[in-house]
Amino acid sequence: MASKGSKRAPAPPAEEKPASVALAAPPLDAPELYLNRELSLLAFDERVLAQATRQDTPLLERLRFLTIASTNLDEFFEVRVSSVKQQAVYGVAYRLADGLTAKDTLAAISVRAHALVAEQYRVLNQVILPELAERGIRLLKRGDWTKRQRAWVSDYFAREVMPVLTPTAVDPAHPFPLTINKGLAFIVQVRGQDAFGRRGGVAIVLAPRALPRTIKLPDGVAEGPWDFVLLSSVIHANIESLFPGMKVRACHQFRVTRNSDLWVDEEEIDDLLSAIAGELPRRNYGDAVRLEVDDTCPRELVDFLLDRLDLEEEDLYQVDGPVNLHRVAALYDLVDEPSLKYRPFIPSQPRRLLTADPDLFATLRKGDVLLHHPYQSFGPVLELLRQAAMDPAVLAIKMTLYRTGAQSPVAAVLLDAALRGKEVTVVVELRARFDEKANIDLATRMKEAGAHVLYGIVGWKTHAKMLLIVRREANGLRRYVHVGTGNYHARTALAYTDLGLLSARQDLGEDVHDLFMQLTGFGRATPLAKLIAAPFTMIDELVRFIDAEADAARAGKKSGIIAKMNSLSEPTVIRALYRASQAGVPIELVVRGICALRPKVPGVSETIRVRSIVGRFLEHSRVFWFHHGGAEKVLIGSADWMPRNLYRRVECLVPVEAAALARRVVDEALTPYLTDDRDSWELGPDGTYTPSPPGGTRSAQQALLAELTREHEGF
Repeated sequence: MASKGSKRAPAPPAEEKPASVALAAPPLDAPELYLNRELSLLAFDERVLAQATRQDTPLLERLRFLTIASTNLDEFFEVRVSSVKQQAVYGVAYRLADGLTAKDTLAAISVRAHALVAEQYRVLNQVILPELAERGIRLLKRGDWTKRQRAWVSDYFAREVMPVLTPTAVDPAHPFPLTINKGLAFIVQVRGQDAFGRRGGVAIVLAPRALPRTIKLPDGVAEGPWDFVLLSSVIHANIESLFPGMKVRACHQFRVTRNSDLWVDEEEIDDLLSAIAGELPRRNYGDAVRLEVDDTCPRELVDFLLDRLDLEEEDLYQVDGPVNLHRVAALYDLVDEPSLKYRPFIPSQPRRLLTADPDLFATLRKGDVLLHHPYQSFGPVLELLRQAAMDPAVLAIKMTLYRTGAQSPVAAVLLDAALRGKEVTVVVELRARFDEKANIDLATRMKEAGAHVLYGIVGWKTHAKMLLIVRREANGLRRYVHVGTGNYHARTALAYTDLGLLSARQDLGEDVHDLFMQLTGFGRATPLAKLIAAPFTMIDELVRFIDAEADAARAGKKSGIIAKMNSLSEPTVIRALYRASQAGVPIELVVRGICALRPKVPGVSETIRVRSIVGRFLEHSRVFWFHHGGAEKVLIGSADWMPRNLYRRVECLVPVEAAALARRVVDEALTPYLTDDRDSWELGPDGTYTPSPPGGTRSAQQALLAELTREHEGF
């Protein structure tokens, strides 16, 4: 990694002469040049799961990666599979760039997802649990309980569990209960004659979500320092208590995943907040899309569940263990063993903020400040907000909030500012998936404090990350801004890699002001001096930058593109990258998740390399570098190169123009990832990812931790 302040130009990927273009090279819109986005997302989950098997990762962190992979898969079914299923049901004939129909995609998903689930439980049962047991952390099965443990569990069930359970017999008077999305449930087969003369049958038992799923055995009952039992085992061991006088012939846990996408017709409603609030309860009871059941469940009961849930065989996942792996994640917090977790770190402050005037407004008037999270603290953003709330000279604060939490420190400062009489305007994106309730709560509290709360533009999500502060100074009003790649969420700022730019520049301030005006009022999109905004000009500008590199390469000039993002699936951008590669432009792409582009295809993408980094932190920053005729264009922002970001969301990219800060962006957020040989995976033309060979020593994240979390480092 280059030393801080280095003035050398960023080293673009080595110039390569493209191989002679094959005469039979397919047209750039040919389906075989595009990977399926759903399968690409599953491939990302496979890479996350692979982290659970790495011996160089602390054991409890490996458990966490396993549960993250499970949670990712849950959301994949709740959102993506449910969407593709709806397309198939309604006979949507539209094909995406990869050429697959909805039915084709569902069939491919089923094969890939079943293999992924099988690998999850193999890793759990054969790798993680045995290694945890060696460290004294045991998840005890019913057959492993001692007599004393069985007695304690029975007492615990009677005191804490049984009073809140309601078994439901399935008969003409008791239809199959509507199981909550991802809730723990049991199908129980009983025999005998009950008080009403019924001859038994099938019953369903639902476990309320209020009950803890992972239970630590107390001292005197446990035989080791960390002995645990699962709620599913507690209920199963005492299931006969729920059916007195009857014989339980079978008891098996299951879980139903449901369509969790909210549907609100924004053109037909008057109050978006009320409409979304009204839809939230329905999220837990959408159409079933997946059934998970333990692999010992008799076929007749499996078929019974499939029939009642209106699911097909391909929707069935029989598992060797708890049906919700995410619940095992509780062990991470319950076990106090620092040696089995990543070493904690303290984010640093940029040097300018350590040595400058504590007045952040004065500091920003002297020049921009760049923050690189999680290595550098999110504190300066909060401190700027706090100073703005307290400063009598500050007249207005405007901010976009996508995911932050109603109880977050950002929300607290905004509420304080509003109560102090500042003009606080907050654009709250209510439709931030799975954060809708928190955002509704936040919007309600902000309104009650006197803030102006808006929900963006009907039909377009507000995904841009912008803060604007208007302050009265000696020379008139001045604007201070923050534009970033991540959400205003102090907690995720410790786990996600993101960049943020703080500035008092007039041109940026006016651009952010204009974008807020478009979000809160009416008016045509005005030309912006520095920002690039979607859905207006971003797609055209990105293609223009890419095409300019292609033109330079054709003219025999130096060229290069380095781009880092979460996902890449927009066909127009992919075709532009293919054209640039055909012209000989060296292109390095660091794409964490979905990538629909096929690299290294002869005659099409020979100069394109695609890498994915999966490590301790979630790679979240979007960073774009173009050689730009030697002038080097460096951009950061909120938008991935996906259709939704470029056409259906309000997004922005900001150029990093101060030479020292642009150098930092390249040296910290791009260059280390191109040589990472420890946490990297490389995408091949066939769509498969190959991990770095064992023994690699260059981890971008570890290097940045070592460099940026030392005291007094950075600009």
